[in-house]
Amino acid sequence: MNAPLRAEDLWPLVQKLDHDEQLGLAKLALRAASRDPSTDGQAYLTTPTGPDEFGSDDDPLSWEAEGWESLDASR
Repeated sequence: MNAPLRAEDLWPLVQKLDHDEQLGLAKLALRAASRDPSTDGQAYLTTPTGPDEFGSDDDPLSWEAEGWESLDASR
């Protein structure tokens, strides 16, 4: 039977990642290690949202202008 994989076995690969990828990996590892869903709120508070988490290239009002012609607004 193969020996179980250890964190130290991954270290050479982690060192090849750039800084941002290392941080992303660390966040994923911490999330995987934290199997308690009650800590999700605290984790969200300590990890600010990224600039592209809620971003969109769409104009926020552009979708509103189309498709309303078929609705009758008379009262």
